[in-house]
Amino acid sequence: MLAALAALFATPLFAQTTDVDRLITDSCATCHTQTGNSLAPPFPKLAGLSAEYLAKQLRDVRSGARKSEIMQPILGDLSRGEIQAIANYFSRQQRTPGIVTNPKLIAAGERVYLEGNKENGVPACAGCHTKTGAGAPRFPMIAAQNAEYVIQQLRNFRSGERTNDFGMLMRTTVSRLTDDEIQAVAQYVASMPVPPVGR
Repeated sequence: MLAALAALFATPLFAQTTDVDRLITDSCATCHTQTGNSLAPPFPKLAGLSAEYLAKQLRDVRSGARKSEIMQPILGDLSRGEIQAIANYFSRQQRTPGIVTNPKLIAAGERVYLEGNKENGVPACAGCHTKTGAGAPRFPMIAAQNAEYVIQQLRNFRSGERTNDFGMLMRTTVSRLTDDEIQAVAQYVASMPVPPVGR
């Protein structure tokens, strides 16, 4: 039995798992927790994001294509393989339910999310992020995301501070959103049920 355990621990798979766990602990867990469910509203939940999307975001931060004074020094020393390993790890984690801080805005946010705003030319968020908020490989899962983080990212897209969106879709869309709509959408997103891992 002891020999079998020793053989298991010596396998490359065990070593890779241990290395990834160490990467998460050393580079990610302080802000995002070990499961990718950040308890701090300004920081995003990474749990459940597609590995393709998250790896791109991490590479963009490392290169400066996406600005983050906190993240860039952390990612600067990581290899492309390590970044992919982190993305793969968080894509397999189950996201926790979101926290709604202003429930009165949920109904208004739901309308914008599902229907858009034809008067302002705002398309429905569901068109890319899906009705359930589960997202797609190039578009992030936003169901149960921290509302404060969503608000800040929408503002960053609108102001042009964030520019690494696919095909300028977010900048074009959010440029037409009002402050009230941004607040409402963020509350609705936070209220959405969590899709299962591998949805």
